[in-house]
Amino acid sequence: MYSNYTIGIEEEFQTIDPKSKELKSHMSEIIENGKVILQERIKQEMHQSVVETGTSICNNIKEAYDEVRYLRQIVIDLAKNQNLEIVAAGTHPFSDWQSQLITKDDHYDNLINEMRDIARGNLIFGLHVHIGIEDRSESMQIINQMRSFLPEIFGLSVNSPFWCGRNTGFKSYRSKIFDKFPRTGIPETYQNTQEYDKYVDLLLKTNCIDNPKKIWWDIRLHPIYPTIEVRICDVPLSSEETICIAAIIQALVAKIHKLNKKGIYLNTQSRVLLNENKWRAARYGINAKLIDFEKENEDLFSSKIKDLLNFIEDVLPQLDSVEEVMLVHNILNKGTGADKQLEVYEKNEDFIELLNFMVKETAKGL
Repeated sequence: MYSNYTIGIEEEFQTIDPKSKELKSHMSEIIENGKVILQERIKQEMHQSVVETGTSICNNIKEAYDEVRYLRQIVIDLAKNQNLEIVAAGTHPFSDWQSQLITKDDHYDNLINEMRDIARGNLIFGLHVHIGIEDRSESMQIINQMRSFLPEIFGLSVNSPFWCGRNTGFKSYRSKIFDKFPRTGIPETYQNTQEYDKYVDLLLKTNCIDNPKKIWWDIRLHPIYPTIEVRICDVPLSSEETICIAAIIQALVAKIHKLNKKGIYLNTQSRVLLNENKWRAARYGINAKLIDFEKENEDLFSSKIKDLLNFIEDVLPQLDSVEEVMLVHNILNKGTGADKQLEVYEKNEDFIELLNFMVKETAKGL
């Protein structure tokens, strides 16, 4: 077993009305009751129809899977007690952000005062995965190299094809909404932590930010914890998809770290080129063709995943995550959350039927 590479997983969920299936504010009852059981593993968000869970620091992927399922079940039960249902998806299919209540909190008040309607309209639901690395310098180098794999990771998670009652044509419209925020997307490379810290210090000094948490990149050095945080993903429909993606992220960190320890460093790509692949993943999901930067041609998403699996396979036995990583074939064969949403909706064009399906998928396997 590797002593490093602990795992933390955060999921953001929708609280909806059982009859209308509209987003419905839980007015903090879920959070207050949840803290009795979960303490800091349940949190409020800016919109009152959002509830976030976060695992403890998990030593391995199986421990993380148990906790992800446990947290989903507890939140579903807490919501049921308030006559609400829980849905895992990057956006709600039809509820309008303008009608959603905002949580009373100084932090959120300041954010809305600064960002105005961009903040109010940021009614999205993501998956954040933390992998523990003690040394910040090593983390910075891993992040530089791991950026190239982000579009593939993202493509597996896409789960937000609808927005305000419209089929957007994107498999992840959530990512397009979040693009409106500053300091988002795939970051540039940094030669070392000193260069990165200088960047952060300049933002603080010039009042661009009041704390480093307002750097919302798709992958970042966490400003408080000794972790690499991957933030690019939509929250997946099922816990199985969540744990598969988390296992792949952990394995990528472990493999790149292993190579770096041997003095082997992967080629890094520019942000503008990586954004081409991210855009394709947002638009088409696992049906995308991605740029292969080594061959300088297009390649099928499934082929890129095969390359990724070949790259990480030697670290999976030590991480004891072979089974969880291989769940990726279920995503490739059965489709992402976005694919499933579109398939259900296209049968009858009935959003109520779609939400009923999504409620069941959110609880699947618990």
